[in-house]
Amino acid sequence: MSELTKWEYVTVALLTHATKQILDQWGEDGWELVSVVPGPTGEQLVAYMKRPK
Repeated sequence: MSELTKWEYVTVALLTHATKQILDQWGEDGWELVSVVPGPTGEQLVAYMKRPK
């Protein structure tokens, strides 16, 4: 039986004026975007990302 992939996760605050640059940088480091949700105040967005461990 093959081994299951193990993942690590991170949450990243997204600045509205630099969203693409932030996501591009994390993507360069091997992180895959899973979801974007409103932050606790509703004024900022939070990205959830994952990559194989």
